[in-house]
Amino acid sequence: MATSTINTATTNGSSTLSTDVYNRVQKTMSAQNGAATKLSAALKADQTKLSGLGQLKSALAAFQALAGSLSGGGLSTSASVASKSVLTASSSGAAKAGNYALDIKQLAQGQFLTSDGFAASDSKLGSGALTTVKIDFGTAASQGFTVNGSSASKTITIDSSNNTLDGIAAALKAAGVDAKVVKDEDGKYALALSGASGAANSMRISVSGDAALKSLLTFDPDGTQKLKQGAAASDAVLTVDGKQITSASNTLDKAIAGLTLKLTGNGKSDVTVTQDASQISSNLKSFVSAYNDLNKKLQALQKGDLKGDTALNQAVSQLSTLLKSGGGVSQSALAAAGLGQDSNGNLLLDDKKLQAALSTDAGALTKLFTNDGRGLADLLAAQAGSLTGDSSALKRETTLVSKDITSITAKRASLSKALTAQATALAALYTAQAQTSSGSAINGSSGSAGTLFDMLG
Repeated sequence: MATSTINTATTNGSSTLSTDVYNRVQKTMSAQNGAATKLSAALKADQTKLSGLGQLKSALAAFQALAGSLSGGGLSTSASVASKSVLTASSSGAAKAGNYALDIKQLAQGQFLTSDGFAASDSKLGSGALTTVKIDFGTAASQGFTVNGSSASKTITIDSSNNTLDGIAAALKAAGVDAKVVKDEDGKYALALSGASGAANSMRISVSGDAALKSLLTFDPDGTQKLKQGAAASDAVLTVDGKQITSASNTLDKAIAGLTLKLTGNGKSDVTVTQDASQISSNLKSFVSAYNDLNKKLQALQKGDLKGDTALNQAVSQLSTLLKSGGGVSQSALAAAGLGQDSNGNLLLDDKKLQAALSTDAGALTKLFTNDGRGLADLLAAQAGSLTGDSSALKRETTLVSKDITSITAKRASLSKALTAQATALAALYTAQAQTSSGSAINGSSGSAGTLFDMLG
C-alpha cells in the first residue's frame, strides 16, 4: 500500500501513514481549517498594520528632527571644522557665529572583556548546576568600584539548558548586555562583552553556583579577574577654548551652544560657525523636501497598509490644517517668501521670491519659520511630536495591535496543539480500524472501542 510521508505515531509504532489513512484524516480535519484560517488572516492583518504604524512613526520622527533642527540660529548658521579626522560639527540650534578652538585629548569608549578560548561554541561548560551571574555597572578607580546608581544591575541564570558559550551569550543579550561569541586567529571561540561608552559604565561581574563558570566569567576590578580586559571604559576628554569638558559619549550637544559635535579622533581643530543668507535658503529647501517626503509616505500608507486608519487620518488632517492656517504665521508673508502648496499637498518653494525676501529682510524671513516656537517649522515639529507622543492615537493603536498579535499568536499555538492531538488520535484510530477491518471511525460500530469524539472526550 502506498504511504504518505507524514510522521505521525500510529498504533503499531510505525512513523508513516497509509495514503488511505492520510486522506481520511485530512478529510475529517478539513472542517477545522476555518478557525485556523481566520486566525492566520487576523494575524497577517495585524502584522501589516503594526508595520504601517511603525513606518508612520518613523516618518513623523524624521520630519520632526529636521524641522526641529531649524530652531534658533540653526536656520541661518552652518558649522565647518578644520580637521575632519578629529571631529564633525553641525548646527542644530542657536549657535553664535564665531571661531572655537577644540583639543580632543581622549575619546569615550566602552569596556571590552573576553573569556578564555574553547574549541567549540556549543560545548557544555561546567556541570550544568544552577548558576547566577550578576553584572553591576559603575566607575572603576584606584579607590575602589563605585556603583552607577542610574544603571540597574543585570542578572542572568545559567543551567544545563544554556551552559555553553552560545547559551551564555544569548542569555546576556536577552538581559540587555552586548555579548557575542567571537572566533580568534587560532580558531578558538570566546565570549566577548562590550559595555556602553563612559567611565561610569565599567562592569563588575560576580558569579555564584557552578565553580567552572565562576572561574570563567568572574571580573572584579578590585579583585579576581577571570575575564580579560581588552579595553577599559573611559570618558571623552576635550577642551573648548581652554575649558575642559568630559563626556560619556563621543557625541556632544552642549559643549558649544547650538552645535552637535561628533568626536572621531584625538587632536586639535577649530570649529567655525558662520551666518549667511545662503544657509537660510539651503535649510528652507531641506525643510520643504523633508515635508514632501513625509507627505509622500502618508499618502502611500493611506492607499496601502493603513487605509482608513484613525492615527494616520489624524496625522494627515492636523498637518494639513496647520499648513493651511499657518498656525498664526501670516499666510500672505509665507506666500511672499515663495512658500505654497500643490494639489497633492506638497510644499512648493519659489526660489525667486525666496531670494527677494532674503535680500529685503533675512531676519524677518527667518522668523516666519523659527520664532521661539511660533514659526511654521517650530509648529510643524511640535505637531509631529504630539502625533507620536505617549498620549497619541498612534501610540494607543500600536499598543493595542501589539497586544492583539500576542493574543492571536497564543490562540494559534493552542489551536495547533489541539488540532495536532486530534489528527494524531484520528491517525491512530483509522490505522487500527484498517488493521482490524472495523467500522467507521466517525460513526463507530458495534464492538468498537468508541468514536473519535469518545476518544477526545
